[in-house]
Amino acid sequence: MAQKPSIPKGTRDFSPLEMAKRNYIFDTIKSVFLLYGFQQIETPAMENLSTLMGKYGEEGDKLLFKILNSGDFLKSAPDDLLANKDYIHLITKVSEKGLRYDLTVPFARYVVQHRNDLQMPFKRYQIQPVWRADRPQRGRYREFYQCDADVVGSDSLFNEVELVSMIDEVFKRFGINIAIKLNNRKILSGIAEVIGAPDKIVDITVAIDKIDKIGLDNVNAELQEKGLSTGAIDMLRPLLTLSGTNAEKLTTLENLLSSSQVGMKGIEELKFVLDNAMALNLKSEVEVDVSLARGLNYYTGTILEVKALDVEMGSISGGGRYDNLTGVFGMDGLSGVGISFGADRIFDVLNTLDLYPADTIATTKVIFMNFGLKEAQYCLQLMTQLRSNGIYCELYPEASKMKKQMTYANSKGIPFVAMVGESELSSGTISIKDMTSGEQKNYTIEEAVALLK
Repeated sequence: MAQKPSIPKGTRDFSPLEMAKRNYIFDTIKSVFLLYGFQQIETPAMENLSTLMGKYGEEGDKLLFKILNSGDFLKSAPDDLLANKDYIHLITKVSEKGLRYDLTVPFARYVVQHRNDLQMPFKRYQIQPVWRADRPQRGRYREFYQCDADVVGSDSLFNEVELVSMIDEVFKRFGINIAIKLNNRKILSGIAEVIGAPDKIVDITVAIDKIDKIGLDNVNAELQEKGLSTGAIDMLRPLLTLSGTNAEKLTTLENLLSSSQVGMKGIEELKFVLDNAMALNLKSEVEVDVSLARGLNYYTGTILEVKALDVEMGSISGGGRYDNLTGVFGMDGLSGVGISFGADRIFDVLNTLDLYPADTIATTKVIFMNFGLKEAQYCLQLMTQLRSNGIYCELYPEASKMKKQMTYANSKGIPFVAMVGESELSSGTISIKDMTSGEQKNYTIEEAVALLK
């Protein structure tokens, strides 16, 4: 008995209706990217593991999908590693490539590789799938699309302000109410300093990045496992649960981090971004959130995340400033800042809230019934004229019973049905039925174009 076909967990098929919705998302985001001066690039689905490993921290390395070398991939694998099932060291012997984890590291590789062809600052956008060997759950997939926009070659904080404005514009167009959460990695470094654990900054950021998933108590337990003292954890707790207005939070942080030069620099940068963004009369809420960490190690300055306010969902966009990501590829000192829109989570939010515009689903506008060879051939000529006017149309391929053809039209939600029989052939007209109102009239081809357009 043949095995029932299936797809890997954490991946999905998309129907024509779902693809129409997804294309609406991609087209909306793309139009805003272009509005703000970004240009499109693409990079391969797979990268060399040497490009990917070590860029996302220990946790990220574990979530990379590795690709086995072609041919006899065990040929060069040492027997002792195989016998001991030493996965960590064995993987480098049997795999040289991996599926990209995000679009930022491949972008950094692209910038270094093509540095002589780029005009700085370079503003790029990229809309492509990424893969993570994560545990699938609601809103979290192993294969998903990212829609990234980055600016490299500029230290100006006005880039961050523009990105906040761009986020606001995208979600305003979608009709999704959001909160944009802002923080700065220098503030987190300052906090690590004042609690006496500057060497634990990576452990701290990785742990507190999980607050929404596992809660503060579990974060504290993880920090204890990583070697933070009870006193340091107690000092950290109130900083991660700051309340009040943005101004009140910043005042509290200034008092707490006054002894930390890097912490005060982070507050200064955060205030600049916040003040200039708020002057743009954004529709979105903008909130200072000190518990926001963005677990990826390459962030060095501003970090941000976007939360949908009307549906339970993880972050639907995020990003931040990275001062030297290209340094690992031999190009030091090139600063950048970027954001990524989670298209799959946005898809889920729009579905949950039913926010798709009525004309989102671009489907057949009119279908021609098939009454026989002569009539069908004439319909093809009419459809050529309709299509030249941008009207989506199709011909039912067989001269089946009328009921079957009408059922097909209804199942696809086609709003108009065109019928050309002997009388229409002789008069040079088209009988068109409005499937919503039920009204049916005869039209010339010119009148039909005006009606359907």
